[in-house]
Formats: sequence, C-alpha cells, structure tokens
Amino acid sequence: MKIVIFGGGGFIGSTIADRLLVDAHELRIFERPRVAPYRKFAQSERVEWMTGDFSSTHDVSDAISGMDAVLHLVSTTLPKNSNDDPIYDVQSNVVATLQMLNAMLAHNVRKIVFISSGGTVYGNPMYLPIDEKHPTDPLVSYGITKLAIEKYLRMYSHLYGISTITLRVANPYGERQRIETAQGAVGVFLHHALKGLPIEIWGDGSVTRDYIHVSDVAEAFVRAVEYSGEKSCFNVSSGVGTSLNELIGILEVVVGKPVEVSYLPGRPFDVPVNVLSNDLAREELKWIPSISMREGIARTAEWMKSELVKTDI
Repeated sequence: MKIVIFGGGGFIGSTIADRLLVDAHELRIFERPRVAPYRKFAQSERVEWMTGDFSSTHDVSDAISGMDAVLHLVSTTLPKNSNDDPIYDVQSNVVATLQMLNAMLAHNVRKIVFISSGGTVYGNPMYLPIDEKHPTDPLVSYGITKLAIEKYLRMYSHLYGISTITLRVANPYGERQRIETAQGAVGVFLHHALKGLPIEIWGDGSVTRDYIHVSDVAEAFVRAVEYSGEKSCFNVSSGVGTSLNELIGILEVVVGKPVEVSYLPGRPFDVPVNVLSNDLAREELKWIPSISMREGIARTAEWMKSELVKTDI
C-alpha cells in the first residue's frame, strides 16, 4: 500500500514508519522544511522524503497525490500551550486538516487515520476506565481542536464515503522523544533523572495517567490501516493508571539511584485521573499493548543515555 505520513519524521511518526516498512508498504513522509530524515533508509525500503508547509494546499495536495491512505500525525500545538493562542490552534490544525480532506477528495484517496488525544478530549472523567462512549468535554484548546477534527472526519465519511479512523492515544513515551524539548512526564522526568537534575511535580504527585510505549502505538496504527470494520474511533492505551509518584519510583529503579523531587502548587487544567479502556481496540483491531512501564522506561532510558552522550545535552 502507498501511504503518506504527515509528521512521519517525528517521535511517533518515525516509529510508525519503521513498523510499516517491516510490512513492505511504500511510504511518502511529509515533514516541515529543513527537517532531515531521522535515519538512512535501505535501498530495499521504499521511502520518499518530502518537506513542505502543512498549511499549504499545494504542498499537501502534492503529498497526497498517488497515495492509497493518509496518516495524519501533525499538531502545531501542545496541551500546555494551546490555550495561549486558540485562534492559531484552530487555523493551523482544524483549517489545515479540512484542506487535507479536500485534497483527498480531489485525488480520490479514500482512507485516513488520525491521531487524536485520549488524554485531553474527554476532560474530567465521569467514570473509569474511560471508553469511547464517554462524554467529551475537553478543558484545553488542544483537546477541542482534536475533537473538532474528529467530527469533520465523521462528516467527510458520511458525505463522501472516506474511510476515517481516529485513534485516541493516551500518553505516549519512548525512544526518539525529543529530549531537548521533552514533553510528557516520562520524557521530562527521565531526562532530569539521568542528568541528576531535580524533578518538578505540579501538585502532590497523585495525578494519574495512562502511559503507552510508542512501539505499541505504532502497532495500533498498522492495525488501523488494515482495518475494514464498521467502527471508526478507538482508544489506544495501556489501560493501566500510573501516578506521578509511582512513575518516580519506577524511574529510581531503572536509573539505580534516588531522584530529587520538588512539589509545586497544582494546576487547574490538570485532570486528576485519566485511564482509558482499550477493550474496543483489542476486539476490533486485534491489538494488544505488549510493553510494560518498567520495560518501556528501561528501553527509553538506554536510548536517552546514548543520545546524551552524542549531544551532551
């Protein structure tokens, strides 16, 4: 299958790309200008690296032309800063995605898999674990725009027959996560632990999240590309909650030394607990997460150590 991956050179996208290449798919990876390929590709691997502006209808149309499916992994904002400029969030994500969908229609590309946010679209949970039928009431612009894109995907599916799959990914972590601007508790905390720096926790450390290793996320995308059933939205999660204090304990075991923790006042936009049910993905996609927190953090730590040696960050 010929697949274009928007954001295919990043932390999650590159892992998905490598997993798709194992199955001999032909890939076109679309990245921002001046972003270099994340590795050298073998001659047997069919990969075209393309750079451009995600907001450009011309660039996006060129990237989609001739493809069988689209993977949409681009987000211009993060949960923690999306409320600073919600207009930019909408323009750069929702409007750009609508342009992408129109380009798919123009080129008769009939399948798209979109990465949404299981950590933000639901808001404060009414019950746990959160399944796909749970009400959506996001507290940050990031979650609102993700949800808006989900709704537009459903609209285009209804109006034009495009096959749309939304994967509401929990809190991904793992190798290739950018350590100089690390996002997510695992990446930030592990980087600080390896460098011997204090770790700051907002609140008392009881905030609980559902963490999923990036290789399990990649496998879910592979299953979604192949999926031909009737469901269109899936949680991608471990199904297990880990508090920030429990995360600190795992990090101390992995790095083999205590870490210094500084507790700060809690933040109003932090949902206290977010744990997602992955039953639907297990049933429909035949997908099962396979990497435990302990194993995943150990693998991430080994990768991050090698990066710290190379970059001396």
